[in-house]
Amino acid sequence: MRILVLGGTWFLGREIVRRAVQRGWRVTTFNRGRSGVDHKEADAVHGDRTVQQDLLKLADHGPWDAVIDTSSSELSPRDVLVAARALREATGRWIHVSTVSVYAGWPHQHLTEESPLLEAPFDADEHFGYTGEDGSPTRYGFQKAGGEAAVRHVYGDGAVFLRPGVILGPGEYVGRLPYWLDRVSRGGRFLAPMPTERRMQPVDVRDVARFALDQAAASTSGGYNLAHPVGITWRDFVASCLAVTGGSGTPMWVDPEDLSAAGVKQWTELPLWRTHAGVWDVDAARAVTAGLRCRPISETIEQTWHWLREGGRPVDHPRWAEHGLEAAKEVRILSTLDTQ
Repeated sequence: MRILVLGGTWFLGREIVRRAVQRGWRVTTFNRGRSGVDHKEADAVHGDRTVQQDLLKLADHGPWDAVIDTSSSELSPRDVLVAARALREATGRWIHVSTVSVYAGWPHQHLTEESPLLEAPFDADEHFGYTGEDGSPTRYGFQKAGGEAAVRHVYGDGAVFLRPGVILGPGEYVGRLPYWLDRVSRGGRFLAPMPTERRMQPVDVRDVARFALDQAAASTSGGYNLAHPVGITWRDFVASCLAVTGGSGTPMWVDPEDLSAAGVKQWTELPLWRTHAGVWDVDAARAVTAGLRCRPISETIEQTWHWLREGGRPVDHPRWAEHGLEAAKEVRILSTLDTQ
């Protein structure tokens, strides 16, 4: 089996390459060579996927049985289209890492793979789309929906779309789970969102990587929601973070209305917290039927903490700075809540 991984040096891309090599597959990676480290057993090709000449040179390294695209999150549909067309003769199968944000109903509605997608042209530029007043839909969602349309336009039934909500695990570069692990390990009282029994559905990067490779070797097509079929409650999530870190912190469970009134930003200042009804109501039955297997989220928490303690450091990424509640703001909010 020969595959091309667009990206391949950090988080999901790196895990896909590592597991593909373990399977004995021949792997080519394509990236700019600016972050992360190329796998020593992969054929590393450096270039810019938005540059036609670089893509044509890349195509000369083919053919491949499949392409797995892990690096389109910040690209316009037009850029995705250029890459898909340039590589069409080198492979007949494209596994596209997309997002649950492509659904028109996210994050308000229960979602399945049959739910309608946002409408976006396959050749739209980076300006297409908008973000709604309540934060949904998002321009990001429109851009990703257009990216899917571009791949579908070129590859037809040879296209597979992986639509995760949140991916966690060792190597995470966004800072969601690392924030919670760091915060509970420092002790003291910390803010946590009610209701405590609400479930969330993040998936482990290693489980996504395994599923992506399985799809590369299969003959399936269409979209798959990658959401944990069991999930974890907020109570158990916080308890697991405390257990693995040995932290002495005490959660102060606060109503969402009070957190919002205190100016706490959903999704970023308290990572993974969002009150919209559908944000963690994603049906992954089709992916499970196709072979998605998700480890317990408590295991993801434990192994991410181990990675951090062993000196693990994600690649530098601006999104890391967006996540987490500043200590001074947390103290101020806790003090205010004490007087109410």
